[in-house]
Amino acid sequence: MDLYYRPGSAPCRAVIMTAKAIGIEFDKLIFINTRAGDQFKPEFLKVNPQHTIPTLVDNGFALWESRAIMVYLAERYGKGTPLYPPNIEQRALINQRLYFDMGTLYKSFADYYYPQIFQQQAPNEEQHKKIEAAFELLDGFLADRSYVAGDWLTLADISILASVSTFDVAGFDLRRYGNVARWYELAKLNTPGWHANWAGCLEFQKYFQK
Repeated sequence: MDLYYRPGSAPCRAVIMTAKAIGIEFDKLIFINTRAGDQFKPEFLKVNPQHTIPTLVDNGFALWESRAIMVYLAERYGKGTPLYPPNIEQRALINQRLYFDMGTLYKSFADYYYPQIFQQQAPNEEQHKKIEAAFELLDGFLADRSYVAGDWLTLADISILASVSTFDVAGFDLRRYGNVARWYELAKLNTPGWHANWAGCLEFQKYFQK
């Protein structure tokens, strides 16, 4: 089982933490230098014509989109793991939080920071307001529970942890959101693979130091 990835990428880090939490190892971690255009090389396009990372190849089966990969790993190798329990309502809530991360939380990061990092554009205040709105929602999700989808660690926490830790190294002040700050400390302590995630965050942080 091979993973095409880049350590600084939050979606890639979420997949790596998921594998650690389930207790599985990748046969190969294949570095894709997206800044150099590795994702457009013919050999990678044969694997993933959408040329995105992370991309998983498991016995010839190729899959991309980090949250889809996380669910696949849990269902195929997790054997009833509480990370993605069999209860339909619990799974539905986990899925909702995963989609929230993809379509609202992490999207707000990409929409605000990526133009500054990669196109040297000025900060957009309207996009920053979307970050604040996303964190207000996340803070509300955590008002009456320890983790984002219940009282134990799930795939939703892992995905959102990868995103929130990226906001952290970007300099966004998480302390303004008390429930998020509490959860963040708890998730850092209890998520397998956190140290690998943080190492990737520090690699990504160099873009904010330029």
